[in-house]
Amino acid sequence: MTITAYALAVVLDLFCLFLGYRFLFQPAAAAAGYGVRADPGGDAGAYLSVKGLRDGTLGLVGLALLAFAGVRAEAWFMLAVVLVPLGDTLIVLRHGGTKAVAFGIHFATAVVVLISAGLLFAV
Repeated sequence: MTITAYALAVVLDLFCLFLGYRFLFQPAAAAAGYGVRADPGGDAGAYLSVKGLRDGTLGLVGLALLAFAGVRAEAWFMLAVVLVPLGDTLIVLRHGGTKAVAFGIHFATAVVVLISAGLLFAV
């Protein structure tokens, strides 16, 4: 179970880094994948960059916690970070995104993050 807990945490942290990169360097595609269209050349450009910076930073913090503070710190981090995909679920629903994307991507991500936290606490 230890290998699974660490592996899932690392994968989730790396996924955050990927999302951050995508929102910073491929904002139109990233916004479409998020579930709410946004024009990176218009007013939404700054917000897409903020999202990219936020996601990338969360990934770096998660990796740093796992490497330097330990599994318990990463578990608490995952528990706190679950608010992000839960909030993303509500944002997509509130702004005209589909339920399939809101629940199939964002809410499902929240469930996986909670599983990761539980596995890390069990180590």
